[in-house]
Amino acid sequence: MPPASFDARPILFGMITIVLAWLSRASLLHPQTHGLPRFFAWEAIAAQVLLSLPVWFRDWLSWHQILSWLLLCGSLVPLVLGMRALRLRGAPDAAARSAPELLAFERTTRLVSDGIFRYIRHPLYSSLCLLSWGVFLKEPSLLGGFLAVLATGLLLITAQRDEAECLQTFGAAYAEYMRRTRMFIPLIF
Repeated sequence: MPPASFDARPILFGMITIVLAWLSRASLLHPQTHGLPRFFAWEAIAAQVLLSLPVWFRDWLSWHQILSWLLLCGSLVPLVLGMRALRLRGAPDAAARSAPELLAFERTTRLVSDGIFRYIRHPLYSSLCLLSWGVFLKEPSLLGGFLAVLATGLLLITAQRDEAECLQTFGAAYAEYMRRTRMFIPLIF
């Protein structure tokens, strides 16, 4: 009888959870902020990645692998464009926006409404949605689908809470920005 193979994925998930909890520590202490649902969305995506890890490079030309790679590569576009815009035009300032639950790049002091933000309000969360569905398509399954739907729902809650915080920070300018842009998908949603 061959020896049972060791599956390190539960240990990796625990290590990832520790890192994500450390990054989200202030948000976990302020559960009403957007950081709490974002933490659980990250957890759902991490679980998806680890569940599908053995098949990431198997059967490259299957329809779901091709679509998966398109979504995974596509998820980089809103991430890179969004982070760049926040860093260059958002004027992040830890002293001006000292809320402990905000990550460094979220401490913007100016409303960014150009570049990718002209078309969608949440490119970083859109990127995570694309990532989640791209990972799901690596090996479509009921559990993977549940985790993708869960991550998407949590990212929607995250975006709604983030918008409430942005309305408090940027006021009427953010309300006007919300009226003219979509949340995740240009011209659609």
